[in-house]
Amino acid sequence: MRLISRIILPLIIILCGCDAQRNVLYIQDAATGAEVAIPEDYLIRLKPFDQITVVVNSKNPELAAPFNSSTGYNALSTTGSSATISQNNLQVLTIDKEGFITLPIIGRVECNNLTRQQLESAIEERIRTAGYIDDPSVNVRFADLTISIVGEVSRPGRYNINRDQLTIFEALALAGDMTIFGNRKSVAVIRERDGKNLITRVDLRSAECFSSPCYYLQPNDIVIVSPNRFKAATAEVDQNRSFWISLASTSISLATLVITLVK
Repeated sequence: MRLISRIILPLIIILCGCDAQRNVLYIQDAATGAEVAIPEDYLIRLKPFDQITVVVNSKNPELAAPFNSSTGYNALSTTGSSATISQNNLQVLTIDKEGFITLPIIGRVECNNLTRQQLESAIEERIRTAGYIDDPSVNVRFADLTISIVGEVSRPGRYNINRDQLTIFEALALAGDMTIFGNRKSVAVIRERDGKNLITRVDLRSAECFSSPCYYLQPNDIVIVSPNRFKAATAEVDQNRSFWISLASTSISLATLVITLVK
């Protein structure tokens, strides 16, 4: 009997350990050195109500100044032949519901579904074609690049991002990674598109996550990490235990009151 227990117990521990490992390891099916394809169109595309800043520069700062906001013009400083504007003093532009912004001199510019680089090129072309500046250089930056991470992570919250290429793994790193109770098999990403909320689930245990449209996050994405079965079951047990303890406490109090009244 002892011999059997010595054999079976270690086997149970090993099997449980393997199962736990399968639940917590990332990208389990990718061999070392394997090349995994990622989505080609991973750059963030502008959409209505996004907020951006636009700065027009030129070798001649005086020609570029009228295209920038009055706030930006006051912050304009010249270093050699280039012009720089303090990021803190830039006017934030909000893309309207039709997907346009309005810039000084050139007026309305369509932004919807463009990347930052495409919008920069479009504005440069408008300025150059109209004959205002021969060498315009446009810089477009996001002013509201944020994501939210909630659920089974160490530090849930809303995070400001300083660049427009952020993977879901990098986002989780910002939140201190998942807890041991996080469900890595089905991480939900809520993304607004055309006035609707789309929910995509990503299995971070598999290399297939690299091909997910949510591998690279977009502004205002919400990442939801659900608890695994063990955490959910534990929470249910705790909740039931709290209920019965509360019920027992109430019953004892009522019984004490009745005994007191009878006496």
